[in-house]
Amino acid sequence: MTAPSLASRLENIKPSATVAITDRARALREEGRDILSYSVGEPDFGTPKHIEEAILRAIAEGKTSHYTAARGIAEVRKAIAEDSARRRGGIVYEPNEIVVSVGAKHALFNLALALYDEGDEILVPAPYWVSYPEHAALAGAKAVIIETKQEEGFRVSPEALRAAVTPKTKALVICSPSNPTGAAYAPEHLRALAEVIREGNYWVICDEIYGQLVYGDFEQRSLVEIAPDLKDRIIIVDGVSKTYAMTGWRIGWMLGPAHVAAACDKIQGQATTNPTAAAQWGTIAALNGPREPLEEMRRAFEERRSVIIEEMNRIPGFVCRMPEGAFYAFASVEGLIGKRAHGKVLEDDLAICNYLLEEGGVALVPGTAFGAPGFIRMSYATSVENIREGLRRIAEAVAKLD
Repeated sequence: MTAPSLASRLENIKPSATVAITDRARALREEGRDILSYSVGEPDFGTPKHIEEAILRAIAEGKTSHYTAARGIAEVRKAIAEDSARRRGGIVYEPNEIVVSVGAKHALFNLALALYDEGDEILVPAPYWVSYPEHAALAGAKAVIIETKQEEGFRVSPEALRAAVTPKTKALVICSPSNPTGAAYAPEHLRALAEVIREGNYWVICDEIYGQLVYGDFEQRSLVEIAPDLKDRIIIVDGVSKTYAMTGWRIGWMLGPAHVAAACDKIQGQATTNPTAAAQWGTIAALNGPREPLEEMRRAFEERRSVIIEEMNRIPGFVCRMPEGAFYAFASVEGLIGKRAHGKVLEDDLAICNYLLEEGGVALVPGTAFGAPGFIRMSYATSVENIREGLRRIAEAVAKLD
């Protein structure tokens, strides 16, 4: 007797490329290989001590033993609202316009189920974070990819956005600063996009999880701050994972119209219920606490950014722009496609990443996973020493190509 079938919706879902690379790197390590991985998108720092201490106090005071409201305790939603107003030009969100979830990915998943219907089109600029199209597919919608160019800063142009909008368009997803490119939209770019957005009637989901990790003189602004008249169509996704080195605590949230928040609350109530109670109290400490530990981490990322971009661009076949934020270098490796390794042609970025893993012991993520064939992503959420060693290995492996 054969087993019952799996749900047909899974046929349209791709496995995570970052997880696949990480698993292969782990397997090689288990074989005794010296592997350096630059594939995972999380800070290499520990959670700041004042946040950990606040969590321990909450446990000791008995605040973490029971369920909370599915959308999060009132105290954490108040802290999120106040933090958002400080960072987004005084734009106010009420606690009933906020839902706290098990990470920003969970918030995005809730939104896909709450907003997307069968046959809807979701506009996703490429390169994109791997889960945006997959969330759309799980909800029965179709991701419509808008191509961007490295020489134009990996930003979608107003003209490209206008051309992509159809009567089926339900949402536009913008990530700034971006995973995987680190590219970000300056105020003038957001103003130009807002002019086009006003012409239509669709949601705009702004993923701002890297919003506090920007460098140089770049001015980080939110679309809702630039175009407050669009507030009833804008949904912001944010969290503590990247800025506060709290990826393991799994706290993210959405800010948007109250009826959208209520829909996400309903979905979450039938899925996970509340995010972890202890992590919610840690989030309050993160948002209300001292900024010095965050600035130390941000400065370290900025130093690493300079090192990785400068040294990567010295490797033949690599071309990488200076990212405005996040902690990724996203380089074109078109110059390596067609080269030979051990008599075999490297036909694409996947083959190049596999070669660099097997030959150089360096785990990178192919751009194809992000809708950008011919590129690779290398995280610089690691020490300067590790960055230099990884690039040394890459350079040595590249030098062996014919």
